Amino acid sequence: MTTILPAGPEAVLVVAPGVSRETLTRLSLYAELLEKWQKTVNLVGPKTLPEVWQRHMADSAQLLPLIPEGAKRLADFGSGAGFPGLVLAILTNIDTVLVESDVRKSAFLREVARQAGAPVTIQNVRIEAAKPIGADVISARALAPLDDLLKYAMLHLNPGGVGLFPKGESWQDEVAVAAKHHRFTHSVQPSRTAPGAVILTVKDMFDE
Repeated sequence: MTTILPAGPEAVLVVAPGVSRETLTRLSLYAELLEKWQKTVNLVGPKTLPEVWQRHMADSAQLLPLIPEGAKRLADFGSGAGFPGLVLAILTNIDTVLVESDVRKSAFLREVARQAGAPVTIQNVRIEAAKPIGADVISARALAPLDDLLKYAMLHLNPGGVGLFPKGESWQDEVAVAAKHHRFTHSVQPSRTAPGAVILTVKDMFDE
């Protein structure tokens, strides 16, 4: 069920209760840097900038409860402006690898991570050229169909690792296509920020 979210940092608390005020301050710094850099680098859709907390911060933070206990490394593919990977790094303080091929977006991610004190490593390469990551959790938002995401994930996930993939209304079609080429199990969590959208938790991935 989609939730009506308040404006500002409180939007994150709705989808991820228990986040500390210190952490919200770090996310607020992130939001300020995003607005500043957006003037010269196209980081997010311009129309979404006034709703950055609802459309981007909270949308990313809702993945937090789905991260398995004991996860030691996260990875985010096609990180762009850092959603959801950089948000999750700030929320969890778990070692996180962001893979982003665009030089200017990578520079933005590096600056936010530095100022917010996030435990982030950035690979400024295409996903196909990324060094093996050995992640326990892999995320990707609005990057590629599930079929392709599974191909990438299997190269970089530790045994027993999971993929957390926000998907739109056509998610069932993507699952059907991916099932023709891979074996996997998945569960579905309705998005709390976008009508008809879901978060797919995918594990036990193998090529057919």
